[in-house]
Amino acid sequence: MLQKKHLLCAFFLVAFAWSSLCRAEDLRVSAAASLTDALKEIDAAFEKETGHKVLLNLGASSLLARQIEAGAPADVFFPADEAKMTALEKKGLIDPSTLKAHLSNSLVVVVPADSTLPLISMKDLTLTGVRKIATGDPRAVPVGVYAREHLEKLGLWTAVQPKIAAMDNVRSALAVVESGNAEAGIVYKTDAILSKKVKIAFAVPAAEGPRIVYPAAMIKNAANPAGAAAYLKFLNSPAAQKTFVRLGFIVLPEPAAPAAAPVK
Repeated sequence: MLQKKHLLCAFFLVAFAWSSLCRAEDLRVSAAASLTDALKEIDAAFEKETGHKVLLNLGASSLLARQIEAGAPADVFFPADEAKMTALEKKGLIDPSTLKAHLSNSLVVVVPADSTLPLISMKDLTLTGVRKIATGDPRAVPVGVYAREHLEKLGLWTAVQPKIAAMDNVRSALAVVESGNAEAGIVYKTDAILSKKVKIAFAVPAAEGPRIVYPAAMIKNAANPAGAAAYLKFLNSPAAQKTFVRLGFIVLPEPAAPAAAPVK
């Protein structure tokens, strides 16, 4: 009887050890702040399906890229800017075989919900009533880089630049407008539609604005390559893409328009 108890104990110990060894590893994902709400929802579904625990590191794409370059642990990089991804790829830090452009976005100008400023175009940002415009740092943070690119294209950057409140990510820029500490802000459409404290004064049509791309790839020295591969595959799943679209993102490649029916 005693021997049987010992055998049972040994069995449960081995089973416990095996389950511990087989438990899915943590997956570290460094992603743009503008992906916060979408990825929290998508990651919950991914964790339920695969057992991998996703550890999200959210922030400005420029900061995340510097962290990865400095050796910070990461398995997947999902920025809001192709340039940041390209820079890491050139330094041999990205697995190029896993690199894919997943999403696009568009810029909008937001104002506090109770604002009465008559803003209907980018040119209106030069009005004297607009003293401060919050956006990402135009030197590094993707949303600020995109904003500057568009304003330069319109010939308005010189007039608008002194009003820019350069923030470390798009969510910080949105928060400045929400608090009433800036008359306007240039942010992504996806962030603006989630806030009840701001309203969209006007949107920059995607066809006229800067090319905004969110690529994703596995880090070359990923500690959890299997999890990273599964995660990147999951981003292409119908469930994940449905979430992205519902939250205002444009899934790439965009589906082709249906061919016109032949005239009979």
